[in-house]
Amino acid sequence: MSFLPPELPSDPPDEREGDRETIIGVSFDDTYRAQQFLTAMQGLHASGAIRLRDAVVVAKDEAGATHVRETVDLQPGRAALSGAVWTGLLGLLLGGPVGWIAGLGVGAGAGAVAAKVVDVGIPDAWVAWFRAAVAPGTHTVIVLTTSLDIEALVHEATRFPGAQLVHANLAPGVISRIEAALSSEDDPAT
Repeated sequence: MSFLPPELPSDPPDEREGDRETIIGVSFDDTYRAQQFLTAMQGLHASGAIRLRDAVVVAKDEAGATHVRETVDLQPGRAALSGAVWTGLLGLLLGGPVGWIAGLGVGAGAGAVAAKVVDVGIPDAWVAWFRAAVAPGTHTVIVLTTSLDIEALVHEATRFPGAQLVHANLAPGVISRIEAALSSEDDPAT
């Protein structure tokens, strides 16, 4: 690729990944394998092998159109509805029917603005980078972790032969191990 991914605010990568933010993107040829990988990452989180902060799926069709499904970030529509309901109820209590209508408008606007400003998961710059970087006809799972057991990740990657590592801000040796795990059905850790 001729362009570089955005930077994450963290320490330089090394073999000890610890509690730094790590972003990993893996592409699949079909949505089912991508969903299985996302489920596997959630399983690693449940077992304590990784601390999953967010996951995003970027689907890019053959024409190059992309669809993004985020799991953590606030969505403007949902945030606007929630804001409208809560401020509408407060307005109703304080100002009656007029306060309710005013509260609906103010809350909807505030909720939508908050959703656009607050980025609690994978930074929007990274999502935009992956949208441009992934190949047409793929489904890419992007995960953001703050704790990562490399051995568990490499072992889990062996279950997904044929997948392609798009990017990871890990040490070069770790990246090579993940790529090897994705390219064969043998466990490279053994």
